Amino acid sequence: MRLFNRSFLIPAIVCASAIALAILYIRFYEPDRTAYPMRGIDVSHHQKEIDWRKVARDDVSFAFIKATEGGDHRDTRFAVNWKEAQAAGLKVGAYHFFTFCRPGSDQARNFLDALGTDEGSLPAALDLEFGGNCNVTPAPSAIRAEIDRFLEPVERHTGKPVVLYVTPEFWDAYQHILPERPLWIRSLFWKPPQKEWSVWQYRNAGRVDGISGRVDLNVVRDMDALSPGH
Repeated sequence: MRLFNRSFLIPAIVCASAIALAILYIRFYEPDRTAYPMRGIDVSHHQKEIDWRKVARDDVSFAFIKATEGGDHRDTRFAVNWKEAQAAGLKVGAYHFFTFCRPGSDQARNFLDALGTDEGSLPAALDLEFGGNCNVTPAPSAIRAEIDRFLEPVERHTGKPVVLYVTPEFWDAYQHILPERPLWIRSLFWKPPQKEWSVWQYRNAGRVDGISGRVDLNVVRDMDALSPGH
């Protein structure tokens, strides 16, 4: 009696090999470091306590650090992450998670109160995505109006254009109404399709010394353009 049918063996081996290669690609993928030599991370309280000196020694040059969300939420780790990342020599920028359920002006006030007088060496960033947001889908004109109400006071305070972080889903829904700003594109495991981008989030579950869990990894196209004068 035959124990297996050979006609199924080769396809099964090919399929298993393809899966193994895909896992290796996802685990070890890095953008071309000659083209994008500066690697960075973005963090929030989800990364818990971070040893920023170890982070800085592990080929990390910059960090975007979550400051606020919506109209009243403050990230509990922002102040310590901000201080210690700068002390470790990293370029830093604060980011705000934009909620569809609060006016943009309220969110700007919350962000600026948390930021204080130290704007960092990188521009502020505005996180625009559906994931984790409130359960509404604003009309394009409505969300553009609220984004503008966030941008105006923040850019007046910092003197720099705000970087817009966008996921593929948000880009597909609202790209036609987004204001012209530096783009921070989430594009996992392949180069962003957009012609113009400043920051590329290429992995959402990377590993970095000094952080016990997973962390988002990023590269920049041109650090001097992103942070003029620093």
